[in-house]
Amino acid sequence: MKRHITRALALLSPMLLLGAIEAHAQVGKSVTIVDANLASEAELKAIPGLTEALVKEIVAKRPFASIVALDAVLAPLTKEQRTEVYKKTFVHINLNSATKEEILLIPGVGNRMLHEFEEYRPYPHLSKFHREIDKYVDDAELARLEQYVFVPINLNTASDADILTIPGMGQRMLHEFKEYRPYPAIEKFRREIGKYVNAKEVARFERFVTIQ
Repeated sequence: MKRHITRALALLSPMLLLGAIEAHAQVGKSVTIVDANLASEAELKAIPGLTEALVKEIVAKRPFASIVALDAVLAPLTKEQRTEVYKKTFVHINLNSATKEEILLIPGVGNRMLHEFEEYRPYPHLSKFHREIDKYVDDAELARLEQYVFVPINLNTASDADILTIPGMGQRMLHEFKEYRPYPAIEKFRREIGKYVNAKEVARFERFVTIQ
């Protein structure tokens, strides 16, 4: 009996560990896409449908505050061509505030899945999205959908693991994010982080944070 219990716990432990890791993730892990605000010119040029002129325009206009802004730059492409591009690059959408238009730009998302995305708001953590959307799709599709979304982290309480899920975040900037706590308002974040990166990069980071 004791042997069976020990074996069951051994099998369960990796699952519990995975759950703990997933609970920290506030920005979906990339599976097939690169962040359009961070992708290199070489990565963008490798995406079918993106001409050299479009790539240069994307780079010049970054960071994009939303996928809708990127979609406007790609207006010369057909809807079908843009959908193919979004299978390779995207601007993450905020699960709690994304518009219907933004959600529907995720490849493969139609009105039914749009309803599910909206039904479970608010999302305090990405783990809630994982749990609820898992009711409707298999694991592979869940991972594919999750890579397009994020839940803003609380600047004053987020763990190191949470902060490090922000695209482009490293240990140095993690230190600066924490160094200036507490943040009474977003203005302090802009002022302090603006000492280390330019205004465009501050704006890119700001998309992923909130103050509570």
